[in-house]
Amino acid sequence: MLVTLLTLSTPLAGQSGGRGGRGGRGAWVFGFAGTLGGGWQVEAADVGYARVVAAGPLRVATLAARVGSFIDEGAIIGGSRGFLAGLTLGGRTKPVRLADLGTETSTSEVGADLAIEATGYLGAHSPLPQGPSWGGVTLLPGVWFGDAQGFRIGLLFGPTVYFGRSGDVHPFLGLRFEAPLARRER
Repeated sequence: MLVTLLTLSTPLAGQSGGRGGRGGRGAWVFGFAGTLGGGWQVEAADVGYARVVAAGPLRVATLAARVGSFIDEGAIIGGSRGFLAGLTLGGRTKPVRLADLGTETSTSEVGADLAIEATGYLGAHSPLPQGPSWGGVTLLPGVWFGDAQGFRIGLLFGPTVYFGRSGDVHPFLGLRFEAPLARRER
């Protein structure tokens, strides 16, 4: 964790600015990640880093840590059982602009994109049939709102496939907040 913290706090060449889109700059990503439905579900918080890349159809790569718990959605009292931690590697396509809101000097965009994420999980007291360690692959269509050069909010929803001792499919809901790293003047 210390190496990750030092890596993320070190100024990168891409933080010096740039024009257009994210301009090669990175961004902090914060959010909620959870599965939906009855029975035991995952509810977690994400903290990560996003960076503009050019890898085929993927335009943004993300690396995030996920920490949360298992929640029994059918319980009225005491529905929490066990904790989980995960590391997520993801990629997003270039957003398709749906609309521009605001004035010429202060414009916010509404756009849609497609993300794919792969997550490795470790759980303590996991009630899931996959056991104490499992993986997941998620396909997430998303809608984003905000400034292309600044703060953005995204709502993502799609299927996640868990695999481990057994396979399982759950609906996944993500709420993401993306804030660009501070620019440094030369």
